[in-house]
Amino acid sequence: MPRPVDNPPNPWSKEEVEYIGEAPPARLEIFEESARSALSKNDSPDLPFRFSVNPYRGCLHACAYCYARPTHQYLGFGAGTDFDRKIVVKIDIADALRRELSKPSWRRESVTLSGNTDCYQGLEASYGLTRKCIEVLDEHATPFTIITKNALVTRDAELIAGASSRAGAEVFVSIPFADDMMARAVEPYATKPSRRFEALKKLADAGVPTGVAIAPIIPGLNDEDIPEILERARDAGAKRAFLTLVRLAGEVLPVFTSRIREAFPDRAGKIERAIRDVSHGKMTRGGFGTRMRGAGPRWDAIDRLFHIHATRLGLSVSESSPSLPEQLRSAPPLDPAPRADKLSNPSKPEPPRRQLRLFED
Repeated sequence: MPRPVDNPPNPWSKEEVEYIGEAPPARLEIFEESARSALSKNDSPDLPFRFSVNPYRGCLHACAYCYARPTHQYLGFGAGTDFDRKIVVKIDIADALRRELSKPSWRRESVTLSGNTDCYQGLEASYGLTRKCIEVLDEHATPFTIITKNALVTRDAELIAGASSRAGAEVFVSIPFADDMMARAVEPYATKPSRRFEALKKLADAGVPTGVAIAPIIPGLNDEDIPEILERARDAGAKRAFLTLVRLAGEVLPVFTSRIREAFPDRAGKIERAIRDVSHGKMTRGGFGTRMRGAGPRWDAIDRLFHIHATRLGLSVSESSPSLPEQLRSAPPLDPAPRADKLSNPSKPEPPRRQLRLFED
């Protein structure tokens, strides 16, 4: 059944609308746009990569905690059900990426696919934009990392494995919950965890370097799942692991608290207190260099639990979020390529590009 429209007030909108009576259902709407550019440059020191590619804006997975929700507001949409059901598709992003990677100035640095929203969300099955971008990255011998919650990534296992053997590539599957039913309550339309572990195994069996992302940790809800997730991931062939703390900046907070109180009414208070315990008494924390991690005794216990079990299982640990191993972070320079044509300007200007300013309050 469609969910009713439910969006926090958009701080960038001059008008607010209230429904008289029952809110209408949130229906899926797809908006196609021409990509002015493909590479988004990260300026946050909390992330270990500089460049990412995001073929889609908004995400069908509807994860209550998604840090990218506020970016939808720059498009004039809401951070709630609009983010889940109004999806923007950059139909020519692979062409834009090819132009940018063909420039003599491109140094073949590692690129992250899904720096913002999931590049393998359900629409990828029909649009195939992520696959096209991978082909372009491989064509230009550019290393890349994929982060996804969707088992659809296995469709491209052979392609990713080939790219990995040339310039370097790896896939992190994000699995913050061990239990399928608990995951469904918080990330309702993402692939269930049991299938994500199967996807890890299929990727590893195909020769793709893989890792597991316990992202995010929600204290009081899924921190006790850490040992099981790491062990099941290791058994599925994962070699690396990382975890991040839930980040509830801006309009993510009301979406998250509403979902948690509805899904876990008996635990909601405990969860919120636990989040405050690791965030200096607040439901979120800011400050460069600290936004992905907590503080205090409770966070120290979570961090220790993760590192003890990762070490026991022989998993290599990324301290905050993934980056390719040192030898794969950039490839040797190619011979200078012919200068690409200047990017064409679409008739409709794109909203301000803040796509990777993910952690601003």
